[in-house]
Amino acid sequence: MVGTACVAGVVAIATPALAQAAPGGVSAAQEIANKFSGVKTLTGSFVQFGPRGDQTEGTFYIERPGKIRFNYNKPSPIRVISDGQSVVINNRKLDTWDLYPLSKTPLKLLLSDSIDLSGGKVKSVKEEPDMTTIVLGDKSIFGNSTITMMFDPKTSDLRQWTITDAQGLDTTVMITNVRTGVRFADDMFKIDYTRIAMKK
Repeated sequence: MVGTACVAGVVAIATPALAQAAPGGVSAAQEIANKFSGVKTLTGSFVQFGPRGDQTEGTFYIERPGKIRFNYNKPSPIRVISDGQSVVINNRKLDTWDLYPLSKTPLKLLLSDSIDLSGGKVKSVKEEPDMTTIVLGDKSIFGNSTITMMFDPKTSDLRQWTITDAQGLDTTVMITNVRTGVRFADDMFKIDYTRIAMKK
């Protein structure tokens, strides 16, 4: 279902062999994470690849801490919004609203004010000349779900992320045409809780 793919993608399985692939890997990864965390607002285009091979595109908006919006291009009727507390998947065609606590999704790690790689959240770090890959998870909160973030090591720019759900299904989001330091309308990340309550 589209909804399931969306919450997975906006809501690569780590192998022990990748952990600490390079000496000081976590510290290098923390430096990249710090630079990325320093970017408080960004927007751009995305392509999402679902676990069943489906592909969708659209525009994303991020404002730290905790806020994200995905507007999927037509014909998809889906939009995904996080206001810092909750994540909602809205199907505008069917007028359905699926609400999830942000704190229970790996998206929380991506959208936090600072990405802290301590406390056992780091599942693996892999440093290559053209890509630094960081896999994060928190079994006590997200169970077996993880988020894999891939950064350009030269610029610390986020290139893509993959969320692996508890069933081992991957949803990957690749981002392009990224602009940072942008200002958003006040209602960009607003969730209409009244309408959601009316639909129940």
